Amino acid sequence: TRDATDLVIPAAYRPLTARGFALNTNLLETNPINLGVVLALLAYLGRGVPSNLLNNRERTIPHAIRDAEDRYKEAADRPDQARARLRRAGVRADEIRMNGLSAVQREKRDPANSADGDSARLEDSKNATIRFEEQRAIEQARQQAARLALERAVKALDIRSNNELHSDTIEHRIGLSKGMAGNNR
Repeated sequence: TRDATDLVIPAAYRPLTARGFALNTNLLETNPINLGVVLALLAYLGRGVPSNLLNNRERTIPHAIRDAEDRYKEAADRPDQARARLRRAGVRADEIRMNGLSAVQREKRDPANSADGDSARLEDSKNATIRFEEQRAIEQARQQAARLALERAVKALDIRSNNELHSDTIEHRIGLSKGMAGNNR
């Protein structure tokens, strides 16, 4: 049997056999089988994947459409809101303009009142400055008087202490002189 096998399948192409299990190393024979096995596994294990992808897509499309519609409504409302803000700003600008004009007219009617108010403020400022300067001059005079009195007191103490020191020194010397004179006798 080995001779017939060697004629049909040369020894180099013969599968390796080990205890009855053979391994086919011929790629041309095994590729279609391997490809069939892989495709069968993919079909069996992945049969729910396309339907799941389609279901997810079916759920996300309506959400995306609703979000786009909401953004469109917001964008459509923005010009109306901007127009309303512009109207309010125009009304406010008119109010400010009217208030300014009425203030100018009041100032034109009452120039004497405003001048009187200005002169009264200037007079108050002048009086406050005068009071401040008077207080400062009084304080300087007090400080100078205190300094002069202190200088006089220091001079008087110096003179008195010098006179007392001189008289004590003279009495001491006289006592020493008498003591020496009594010892010499």
